[in-house]
Amino acid sequence: MTTDAFPPAVTGLFEEYIEDRHGYLSWLGTRVDAVEYGRVVMSIPFDEKLTNDVPTDAEREAVTEAPQVHGGVAATLIDTAGAIAQRTLFDDPLAGNLATVNLNVNYLRPASGDLTATAEVVRAGGSIGVSTVTVEGPTPDGDDSHPVATGQVAYRLFRASAGDEGEADGDVGGD
Repeated sequence: MTTDAFPPAVTGLFEEYIEDRHGYLSWLGTRVDAVEYGRVVMSIPFDEKLTNDVPTDAEREAVTEAPQVHGGVAATLIDTAGAIAQRTLFDDPLAGNLATVNLNVNYLRPASGDLTATAEVVRAGGSIGVSTVTVEGPTPDGDDSHPVATGQVAYRLFRASAGDEGEADGDVGGD
């Protein structure tokens, strides 16, 4: 792995795709916070639409505990951050593709606020890559930031061959 800084222009393209062009990820409010070779930090801000229970106005006054973010939001962060971390180790991070072949998520405690995922590449082989990811966020009991989920993701890597024009579908995340 190189000690050089990851190219800012490529980071900018990751940000634009995830934050503005990808329908689902942009709807979630997903942000790319940091990109390094083999490591990515991404976040999704709290939004009531992403919680398990959306109370009515009358119910909202009686609620004493913060609403809990749906676990699928953490799973999405784990899959996407792990995939982008894998791409950072491609010869051309914008070429080729990858597909999730196994996603394992361990939910540690409920989350009730902004979620931040830190993904690190464990292995990036010729055709299979593995990333581990920790998702942190505040909990309903008021603690500021704790790990709320951990995950490990295996991807089938489709690296671009010499002379390829880039990926077939323009997707920079996992499938």
